[in-house]
Amino acid sequence: MENNNKPQQDLNEILKVRREKLAELQNAGKDPFVITKYNVTNYSAAIKADFDALEGKTVSVAGRMMSKRVMGKASFCNVQDRDGSIQVYVARDSIGEDPYKDFKRMDIGDIVGIEGEVFKTKTGEISIHAAKVTLLSKSLQVLPEKFHGLTNTDLRFRQRYVDLIVNPEVKRNFIIRSQFIKFMRRYLDERNYIEVETPVLNTIAGGASARPFVTHHNTLDLDMYMRIATELPLKRLIVGGMDRVYEIGRIFRNEGMDPKHNPEFTSVELYEAYADFHDMMDIAEGIISGAAKEILGTYEVEWMGEKIDLAPGWRRMTMVEAVKEYVGIDFDAITDDAEAIAAAKAKGVELNEAAEPTWGNALYACFDQRVEEHLIQPTFITMYPVEVSPLTKKSQEDPRLTERFELFICHSELANAYSELNDPIDQRERFVKQVEQRERGDDETEMLDEDFLLAMEYGMPPTGGMGIGVDRAVMLLTGSDTIREVILFPTMKPLTE
Repeated sequence: MENNNKPQQDLNEILKVRREKLAELQNAGKDPFVITKYNVTNYSAAIKADFDALEGKTVSVAGRMMSKRVMGKASFCNVQDRDGSIQVYVARDSIGEDPYKDFKRMDIGDIVGIEGEVFKTKTGEISIHAAKVTLLSKSLQVLPEKFHGLTNTDLRFRQRYVDLIVNPEVKRNFIIRSQFIKFMRRYLDERNYIEVETPVLNTIAGGASARPFVTHHNTLDLDMYMRIATELPLKRLIVGGMDRVYEIGRIFRNEGMDPKHNPEFTSVELYEAYADFHDMMDIAEGIISGAAKEILGTYEVEWMGEKIDLAPGWRRMTMVEAVKEYVGIDFDAITDDAEAIAAAKAKGVELNEAAEPTWGNALYACFDQRVEEHLIQPTFITMYPVEVSPLTKKSQEDPRLTERFELFICHSELANAYSELNDPIDQRERFVKQVEQRERGDDETEMLDEDFLLAMEYGMPPTGGMGIGVDRAVMLLTGSDTIREVILFPTMKPLTE
């Protein structure tokens, strides 16, 4: 197999030779690029699975030639198609002298069509005895021999097309991703949810705490924001009487990149009237555990070096309980803001500069800085402070807390859900506080959305709402340690010469 680690001069010569081969084919009236269709009757995996039924039968496959061994009057090559790869036996006496000469001049990476009989070699390998070989596309570049072995791992993500060609196992991640989304759609559809689409461009960035991307609408001469969440439009639909809605779509946040974050990512947000955050917990558990069982055939997965059990019955604990267990502070016994701040500081926990010095912010800081790292097995953390939950209904037992949960697996957040705030007066007051916090320098807080407040004044029923990060869920199901492994074209810094 050709190796792209050859000196640049040799590589350039190989590329030149490939173009010369193409020119010769075109001059001989054998231009592969004029072919518009090829009849594929079978795929490699199915041929191997159904060998007993297909032995001796004529099949037609197509794919990329990944290896070739020329041995005089007969040769072997390996063709990689959609489902896998299969060996092909090519003999001069079977395909003809001139076609065999053409075959010998084909290169690794060329796209070929193979028509022939299914058989098994003396070594027991299921193969195709070619009766006809058709060059369908000429590869003018050289495939790397071991793409995953390159020291520049970023190249795999920059050239995902090559990654998929030479690392067939990479395709598995994206097949699982597709299967997960299909499962999630079916799960919600069966529960009478309606899939909807809401705007990607908005005049106000809202529905989450994040820094937006800003663009400009030329016709309206108006700055607009790429959505950071789908929450507020979906809740407007709840007001309008669409009692169960969801949207799977791209979200854009102008923030940093790391193994768990990409500036554009996929989420599902769903809202159900007359439900609360407990119902959302059941749905989150049902989607993720159900997908694991259906797609992987097991509840047991390995992720980030940990063995995770996704069997239903996940742990549920309040944030106060979690901080008491893992940090050693009993916030139930603290009623004073100053005392809460001091207790947090004694454990080495400092508040964000823009955060007000309150009991709720002290509780959240303790959780954020000391607890998340301990949450390995699936755990719902419930009852978040009102300061960090501007769109969530307050707890009737403790108005400092809200009916909210986040789902953590392997100290990673996979889902966020609320018993949605539906009091328009309370909502306005919380928006105002968020605006004040923004003015103090926190540009990731909510903006005031007057139209959303108007919608709420028409009356929104009690509602449960949730967002699940699709990319992280796929990371879990595929055992991937970076989000770039589950996004086909992750955001990359442009290469500089």
